[in-house]
Amino acid sequence: MRIEGARVFTPWGRFEERALCAEGDRIVGWAEGEVIDAAGLMAIPGLVDVHFHGAMGQDFCNGTAEAIETLAAYEASQGVLAICPATMTYPEDKLGTIADAAAAWVAEGVHEGCADLVGINMEGPFISPHKVGAQNPAYVQAPDAALFARLQERAGGLFKLVDVAPEEPGALDFIREVSRSATVSVAHTCATYAQAAAAFDAGARECTHLWNAMPPLHHRDPGVIGAAADRNDVRVELICDGVHLHPATIRTTFRLFPGRVVLIADSMEATGLSDGSYQLGGQEVTVRGSLATLADGTIAGSVTNLMGCLRYAVRQAGVPLEVALTAATLTPAQAIGVDASYGSLAEGKIANIVLVDDNLQVRDVIIHGVRQ
Repeated sequence: MRIEGARVFTPWGRFEERALCAEGDRIVGWAEGEVIDAAGLMAIPGLVDVHFHGAMGQDFCNGTAEAIETLAAYEASQGVLAICPATMTYPEDKLGTIADAAAAWVAEGVHEGCADLVGINMEGPFISPHKVGAQNPAYVQAPDAALFARLQERAGGLFKLVDVAPEEPGALDFIREVSRSATVSVAHTCATYAQAAAAFDAGARECTHLWNAMPPLHHRDPGVIGAAADRNDVRVELICDGVHLHPATIRTTFRLFPGRVVLIADSMEATGLSDGSYQLGGQEVTVRGSLATLADGTIAGSVTNLMGCLRYAVRQAGVPLEVALTAATLTPAQAIGVDASYGSLAEGKIANIVLVDDNLQVRDVIIHGVRQ
């Protein structure tokens, strides 16, 4: 396959007019075969979403092959070709069922027309009971490395991210142990600057949906955000759905964390569907337009997929296209350690390619070198 006429987003973070070739399921320097005329379009890597929960009426926590297939097919149709969906705060038996389903799905190999399931994000249950957000407080528990190890074994090593509130008892020991096998992210927390800094010193390397479910950045008490900004080795997730963050906050975050922003959708099962009543983590969610809330008004995830979040970051928040694209492709792939195969259009990587127009609308999708 050879794509001609497109502006290609190169591995070095800029667009160039050049041919883009795939042979088998890999990107190569040159190839014969089908020629795709992509004049007027941009060729970008398949997006990588490391934090979302559901879409099209299904939630990853349903723990079934049907749920995973629905999510993977929907995400692929939107140009998101590598996924690391998130669990909610549940007890071990429920999380184990989810881990089993994910491991079985991956063991089956490539699923036609679907995004690759490249990991699992454990958003709960090791969070603060005072910052649960849309998580179920009934299942919040202290950090437990042994529990995580049991689930990681059932998942076949698929847990790539795990959240923790660093101020909770035992959190620092948990971080030191678990960071050997997964990226630890500070999340749903009341941590002070000192507590967050201690977590990063212990091995935490990410902040979950920055600004949300954590103390604000204050000039005398900078908290988690200030502690993360002081580091060069901590990435931060950002939900750019037009609900969770003001456009100025989005622009400020990209300035505070150059090269370290991970765009996420944090989308729930209503994504892709109409307004109405849905579920998230066993709690009822009401969706009106772009806003999803619990009964008490708490924001409950988003209803915007990652391509929509990328579009908002560029067109509404004014983030430069190349910067935002990197935050939706290579940086998240690096965050979960799958950048050897995903996140850019470098030779040798999996040929997951999306053709988009100037409005970032998806025009064509190529998965593992196969045009969909």
